[in-house]
Amino acid sequence: MSNKFQGLNSKLIHTGERPDPTTGAVVPPIYQTTTFAFPSNESTLDLMEGRSSGHIYTRFGNPNFGIAEAKIAQIEGSEAALLLASGMAAISTAILTCARAGEHIISHADIYGGSFGLLHSLFPNFGIETSFVDFTSIDAIKEAIRPNTKIILLESPSNPTLRIYDIRQLANLAHEHNIQLIVDNTFSVLNQKPLELGADIVVHSCTKYMNGHSDVMAGAIVGTQAFIKECSDVYRKLGGNLNGFDAWLLIRGMKTLGLRMQRHNENALRVAEYLHKHPRIESVHYPGLPSHPQHKLAADQMTGFGGVLSVELQGGQQEVNQFLNRVELFTRAVSLGSVESLITQPVAAVHHSVPEFYRTIGGIKPNLIRLSIGIEDSADIIADLEQALN
Repeated sequence: MSNKFQGLNSKLIHTGERPDPTTGAVVPPIYQTTTFAFPSNESTLDLMEGRSSGHIYTRFGNPNFGIAEAKIAQIEGSEAALLLASGMAAISTAILTCARAGEHIISHADIYGGSFGLLHSLFPNFGIETSFVDFTSIDAIKEAIRPNTKIILLESPSNPTLRIYDIRQLANLAHEHNIQLIVDNTFSVLNQKPLELGADIVVHSCTKYMNGHSDVMAGAIVGTQAFIKECSDVYRKLGGNLNGFDAWLLIRGMKTLGLRMQRHNENALRVAEYLHKHPRIESVHYPGLPSHPQHKLAADQMTGFGGVLSVELQGGQQEVNQFLNRVELFTRAVSLGSVESLITQPVAAVHHSVPEFYRTIGGIKPNLIRLSIGIEDSADIIADLEQALN
């Protein structure tokens, strides 16, 4: 049905869906089941040996997964998508599909704390090593490439410093050396199309903007049909599957994704412009501001600048505590991308376990505060920040 429509919101609502053939229900039912019945033993063998299609067991797939995956593939312009239990399940599965023991990854230090821990602390136990380099320097990346480098992994914008990296340039470099470029596009869903810019694989934490309501944890990998089949074989063995109900909630959330992202973009830009002028703020990191050092690059590879920004507050931990303790509209919580505005100090939460050396080279300072701007009225968001700062 989605091929009949050109508009994004029409596709988000209709892709992968049709009225239930049994009841006529407009909203797809929740397939809250672990296993699926076969009409005969012969049909079991046909399905297992690839002569027919269907469902076996929810760890292998579920009708709700298929609807969500169709929408996600549509969003990113990919051949296929794979739904998993979390963003971390998506990143780990994508990497383990591409890399083996004795192989090498290149990433940057200002990356989501969970991803950093995976690369820095867990994968070395399995013989997969990562070099963390400055991704604003193409020469630094070139110098880090080894004969056994299999993956370049990046976020753009980065979490939580909102640095922008040149996806086209990195894709060209990666392909010159037969390296896979994986882009975590969680921050920039709908605002950026990494596959069109040359990336090979895109991963998402669907917990964030795709769902948008702080009530689902999910992740996704998008790419070619062949690669997604490889990932599916890996994730079935690892067991990182979602469940039918959470997939159903994700489907519901994605139907309003276009409207929500438009509001997130608008509100965040207004908040960034306000904070940029505030005397208690040392600096604002938001790619939509002309003052951002990579604003021109962001405008070139993004159609919107997202709902997340970070600021450096004047003072030390006491001033940070005072500010965060005074907010009323904002919720002090980790995560991002939901309808409500969230605020956190990265070094006290998501990046607390990242060694200070890597926090320093990644620009993650103690006075850095990350704001996920929700879809409330921008005047109320700014008024809350005003009273908290003053």
